[in-house]
Amino acid sequence: MKRILIFASGSGTNAENIIKYFGSRATGTVVAVFSNNSNATVLDKAKKLNVPTVVFSREELNKGKVLQKVNNFQPDLIVLAGFLLKFPENLIEAYPNRIINIHPALLPKFGGKGMYGMHIHKAVVENNEKETGISIHYVNENYDEGNIIFQHSVVLSENDTPESVAEKIHTLEQQHFPEVIEKLLTSNL
Repeated sequence: MKRILIFASGSGTNAENIIKYFGSRATGTVVAVFSNNSNATVLDKAKKLNVPTVVFSREELNKGKVLQKVNNFQPDLIVLAGFLLKFPENLIEAYPNRIINIHPALLPKFGGKGMYGMHIHKAVVENNEKETGISIHYVNENYDEGNIIFQHSVVLSENDTPESVAEKIHTLEQQHFPEVIEKLLTSNL
């Protein structure tokens, strides 16, 4: 069984969905949830689902201490699910092509530093986009620039608001993120 480690900074709806999805699968299991935010509700969700949690500071992330903690869990795949800090190069180098992220837009549009959550959905609406979607990609040293693994789009109407776009994106994330993770786990990781 492959070992999944999740990094998250916020509410943890994607992390919770992934934990529950793999709770009934033989392909993988979530071995820990790491967070840079000690107040993140993802930590409570993980604990309720009996998944160990690790809280760390930005300084620990950038000075290599998080890499040591990650190595203790021996992950086959690291999943960023609403993790807002730039991922450090030492982790990327230690786990090449084994770190993925989900982005709530069709990259390369609406990617980069500061483009997350409602910031993206507002930009999509203000730009009068006809569609948006999700992108699941490998993590490299730049925000949202790693090779794309999977994209799925949704049509927008002129009546869509940032909030309605967020709902559409959330539905896509919940449906596709665990499935894409499972496909990666059954490939040659």
